Amino acid sequence: MTKKYRYTLISFIGLTMAMIANVRSVPMIAATGWQQLVYMAFASLCFALPLCLIAGEFGTTFPGNGGPQLWTKNGLGHKWGFVVAWLSWAQMFPGLIMASSTLGPLIGQALGQQALITSHSFALICILIATWVITLCSLKWNVARLSGNYGVWIGVYIPAAMLLILGIAATLKTGINQHSYLGVFSWHKLCGNIFNLKSLSYYGAIVFTFAGLEMTSVYIPQLKDANHNYLRGIAISLGFLIFLNTLNGLMTSNAIPQGQIQLANVSQPIAIYCHILHLPSWLANIFGLCVAIGIILQIASWVNGPCHTITQVAREGLLPAKWHFHQTNQYDISKPLLWTQIVILTLFALIYGCARNVNAIFLTLTNATSVIYMTVYAIMALALIKLRYRQPHLKRPFRIGGQNQRNGWAWLTCGALWLAVITVFIAIIVTNSLMNDLLVLSIACIMIAIPLIICHYHNPQWLQQVEDDLSQY
Repeated sequence: MTKKYRYTLISFIGLTMAMIANVRSVPMIAATGWQQLVYMAFASLCFALPLCLIAGEFGTTFPGNGGPQLWTKNGLGHKWGFVVAWLSWAQMFPGLIMASSTLGPLIGQALGQQALITSHSFALICILIATWVITLCSLKWNVARLSGNYGVWIGVYIPAAMLLILGIAATLKTGINQHSYLGVFSWHKLCGNIFNLKSLSYYGAIVFTFAGLEMTSVYIPQLKDANHNYLRGIAISLGFLIFLNTLNGLMTSNAIPQGQIQLANVSQPIAIYCHILHLPSWLANIFGLCVAIGIILQIASWVNGPCHTITQVAREGLLPAKWHFHQTNQYDISKPLLWTQIVILTLFALIYGCARNVNAIFLTLTNATSVIYMTVYAIMALALIKLRYRQPHLKRPFRIGGQNQRNGWAWLTCGALWLAVITVFIAIIVTNSLMNDLLVLSIACIMIAIPLIICHYHNPQWLQQVEDDLSQY
């Protein structure tokens, strides 16, 4: 019998970094100046750490396929498991457009064309071409395999190293720039102006940099000494992520003059660093190319990955059989679902294309994604508390607060996560215009209402129709 592979602490840390590290959030973090230190600390303690603990308990208790959908189904029932599955899929639409909106500036930087870097029309064209080409290729080939380690190295590790090394060198040369987003340090800038509406508008995006941490729990069954190494691995990974994001954020804040930051152009600080250090401009071109390739590979993963969640709930009879989302090709991808996705993605892209203020629509898409994702996490936390009381003696290999029957630590953990979710919602509402709030809430409400409506009109015959259809293959 082949010995089952067991992840060590070091390999688990590497897996965690590969799943959630990225450089796209650096401009968002940099825009808050010194306040990013407070925001990052709060996001880590009240969001990232509780999320990992909740995922750790759920992941070891229910190690089967399904992730958050499976966990919520066991805690709150099939209805809310379906809602979580749907929202995990739905957040992809604003999220993918937000991520792919950086392609235009990055490709423009790689080509050395300043006009393309700032062209909103070119950014829209890149979004449409990337999403449509990847979707059409997914109908014939397994393009998601291309992401894997290549996407991580090309799109994350190399760009992060360039940002870090060049940023440190540029900061050492110039010192603190008084006219930058950072400016000279003061305690008022750090703590006294936290609720400034301008900087608070980026708070949700900073919290969102840790979204997806719950997926590291899928490796708990293969982790050596999981009860100890999971917490150690998460703590070390979080520490490294906080250090990397904050350091890059601070240096970027110090390099970009006030009022000139481009949220969708992560290559902007590299271009500034090259100018400060008198380095050849082609370094910025390489940086832009690396991140662009990484984003394209990640889009391939996003286009294909969430399909599996919807296909699973379709096969459980929770979606109308006539939609044919339960039918898949040889790569386990549903063609009808891919066509549905690309139509919705195109609509979101056109919303982005109609915007005059690129930074504003970028924030709107980020906020809409955050609201949908935060709703999923709030439901997950509720499912954990409900399950604690419904099945107190259920075997939990990893249990928040230890192996006892008290639920105080579980309430504290879920309460911290709910607090983070509420603060994100409040920050989004109070920092945006009424029109932006209505757009964000409309997107979120529509995405949340759809699964509830489907559940209301659920027909038990859907499952029988699905089973009959699948039996013919």
